[in-house]
Amino acid sequence: MIELDAIDRKILAVLQKNGALSQRDVAEAVGLSQNACWRRTRRLTDLGVIEGFHARLNADLLGLDLTVFVMIRTRQHSESWMREFRKHLAAIPEIVDVHRIGGDWDYMIKVVTTSMSGYDRVYKKLIANVDLETVTGLFSMETILKDQPLHLP
Repeated sequence: MIELDAIDRKILAVLQKNGALSQRDVAEAVGLSQNACWRRTRRLTDLGVIEGFHARLNADLLGLDLTVFVMIRTRQHSESWMREFRKHLAAIPEIVDVHRIGGDWDYMIKVVTTSMSGYDRVYKKLIANVDLETVTGLFSMETILKDQPLHLP
């Protein structure tokens, strides 16, 4: 775990809200000089706390208005199988998140696509040549909260 002081937390909070801010605007928001703010931001990036800056796209405006959470139970749990499964998932561009989870299911996958037929194409790719026990899709009807900033205690 990385130790953060109050200024680091302020920088991270500001950047989580708007990663496109100029260094000057971030520095002003946290009460530092531009150079000091840049050094701290660079340190947080070098330490891996900041993983990058990305544009958040509006999926609906791009015609990607179907989100499906795919739950998977597998018969396999070996390291080699998991490695191959991860490669298989990475080759399907509609898959945007994958979590290995505990409980009744082994994996939860988030798929964002254009339509039910788009999901069907993803589903067929997903199950092709992979030994899976159970696959089920949960279809999102409405997003209530999305991309909330991490709480920094």
